[in-house]
Amino acid sequence: MTLDTSVMNVSIKSVANDLGTTVTGIQTAITLYTLVMAAFMITGGKVGALLGRRRAFGLGLVVYGCGSLVTAASPNLTVLLVGWSGLEGLGAALIMPAIVALVAANFPSERRSAAYGLIAAAGAIGVAAGPLIGGAVTTFASWRWVFVGEVVIVFVILIFLRRLHDIRAEPISFDFVGAGLSIAGLFLTVLGVLRVGVWGLVRAKPGAPSLAGVSIVIWLILAGLLLIGALFLWEGRVEARGGEPMFRPSLFRSVRLTGGLVAFFFQFMVQSGLFFTVPLFLSVVLELSALQTGLRILPLSVTLLLAALLVPRLAPQASPRLVVRVGLLAILAGTMVLVAGLDPGANAGIVLIPMALVGAGIGALASQLGAITVSGAPDSQSAEVGGLQNTFTNFGASLGTAVVGAVLIAGLTSGLMHGVSNNPAIPSSVTATATVQLEGGVPFVSDSQLRSKLASTDLPPATDEAIVAENASARLYGLRSALWVVVLMVVAALFFTGLLPRQSLVASRKRP
Repeated sequence: MTLDTSVMNVSIKSVANDLGTTVTGIQTAITLYTLVMAAFMITGGKVGALLGRRRAFGLGLVVYGCGSLVTAASPNLTVLLVGWSGLEGLGAALIMPAIVALVAANFPSERRSAAYGLIAAAGAIGVAAGPLIGGAVTTFASWRWVFVGEVVIVFVILIFLRRLHDIRAEPISFDFVGAGLSIAGLFLTVLGVLRVGVWGLVRAKPGAPSLAGVSIVIWLILAGLLLIGALFLWEGRVEARGGEPMFRPSLFRSVRLTGGLVAFFFQFMVQSGLFFTVPLFLSVVLELSALQTGLRILPLSVTLLLAALLVPRLAPQASPRLVVRVGLLAILAGTMVLVAGLDPGANAGIVLIPMALVGAGIGALASQLGAITVSGAPDSQSAEVGGLQNTFTNFGASLGTAVVGAVLIAGLTSGLMHGVSNNPAIPSSVTATATVQLEGGVPFVSDSQLRSKLASTDLPPATDEAIVAENASARLYGLRSALWVVVLMVVAALFFTGLLPRQSLVASRKRP
């Protein structure tokens, strides 16, 4: 599943061209994929408790495999949204909480930490290998073969499924109200953020829906946040009455657990924003192939793996709070270097140092956060903690992609409209038409794609080149704006690191 997401990020341009859609369309697919996982993760955990963890895991695999098959055969964006964002997201929401519980059922307590560490390492390997594997398959064959390969992997796992020791189904009542509130609240919040660039945040763009004189985006976000607040109140009431809530609000009394979840949220918010932005620069602005894009991101993969593996081994007694802060500062430094390097003459080499720094930072976070979160609650609640962790990470990923994508398109649109309006080489008649047509949003396209579209018009060559130049400048402005948002996310994350434990987890386990 981790490989899946990183493959889609590095192949954005190829997938968009193949399906006849835009970068914004693929951004929607990526966001909805993580959003469906986030919205249904807690519900998927409870379904696993009702059906039995192994059965839920197997059902999730079947749904996920069907989604991969539909995705591989997608003729357009709509089918991709059904297969990838919908079916694969629902399958993942059943699989991921079940994995946490199945580890507890298949490993004795003294080996569980190592088992959870292997799962985290598998995720890191997926992030690291995804750009290279996806780039190679997309360049030499088609991105569709990645999803065909996933179907094969699903069959292999299903063959060995019976070797897993199961956790039997529990006779619990299902909290339908809590499930509805969690799904609706998370979905409306992210949907509102996702549509900011298309519909407008406060003032509705031409043709966009509005309510009471303002963009419907504000109402979607407010409704989502109110439903999330209502979810916590409802679950607290259910728990107080001795019922079976979707999650126990009392878990958040653990500062360690809360700090770990918040840190996970920001990590994936920042990570998804960068993984969306950097491949766009490489594949659209510089027009590199998917394989070349994957190779340029390789430094991130290498340093991520090294940090995730070496930090616990070389500094087992290190303060988790300090390690996370150093990791966030490395991500901040890498992002700032990248912003400084984005200029009209920039080449692919400018991402080398930033990607290495960002990878080291993400690896440092990965080496600590899983253990912090798991240690924040008793082993008996590990499945519930796993569901919350996956909800926070996927909610962060969906929000990160939505926010960064919205800022990117907004920056591109405003930059292009300003450039076209003030360029004397572009006639006023063209400027007036472009202003009306572009107000709803500008597609993120390469120079060659734009020249191809302009070739079908009657504009003089000098005007065509002036428009291409303004679009190139606006693209960089949009990318810088998006990366500055990532910088703000990292700074916000640093403010919450005080919730993380100062003492090393190894030392606290040894303490009587």
